[in-house]
Amino acid sequence: MKKQLEFFFDFMSPFAYLAETQLSALADRFGLEIRYVPLDLPVAKLAAGNNGPSNRQVPAKLRYLTADMQRWAKRYNLPPLVFPSNFASERANRGLFFAIDKGQQRDYVHQMFQAVWGRGEDMTDEAVLRRVAEGLGWSGDEFLAYTVGEDSARRFAEANKETHDRGVFGVPTMFVDGEMWWGNDRLQFVEEYLASQSS
Repeated sequence: MKKQLEFFFDFMSPFAYLAETQLSALADRFGLEIRYVPLDLPVAKLAAGNNGPSNRQVPAKLRYLTADMQRWAKRYNLPPLVFPSNFASERANRGLFFAIDKGQQRDYVHQMFQAVWGRGEDMTDEAVLRRVAEGLGWSGDEFLAYTVGEDSARRFAEANKETHDRGVFGVPTMFVDGEMWWGNDRLQFVEEYLASQSS
């Protein structure tokens, strides 16, 4: 069984998007399997004791973060990020479990992030969700029904409990061998750790 790189994320996060664009190459380089764990970021923050406002509610911080995320996009040779019109990510997050059952989780996460932050699409729009699903060869109707069904609700609740139990308070968060790193800007530390373990 391959060693895992665990990736805790929420589609509402631009920094999780940035990290995801680098993750596959990193995992492939070191022969790792990526385990994707979706979470409800506002709930995770509250569960960890972070009762402060969201970044979008702090104008000075938002201005800085917006500039910073574009710097990261340039570093990764990506087009500029496009803010989506809606940050309600639950259905997109719950859709991951459908992808897992199909064995297409890596493609789903990448395609959904591209829709949300690459093109600024509304992830609550069923047309957007359907287009991602059908682009992966799935039934759009089946996928949409799943994102509001009991199975995805149960599994998303379990993922959120795991998030809290393991001390995850923000995204992206990565784990390898029980070691935890938080933030797109910690990917280099993940890479250094993996290199040290493979030498």
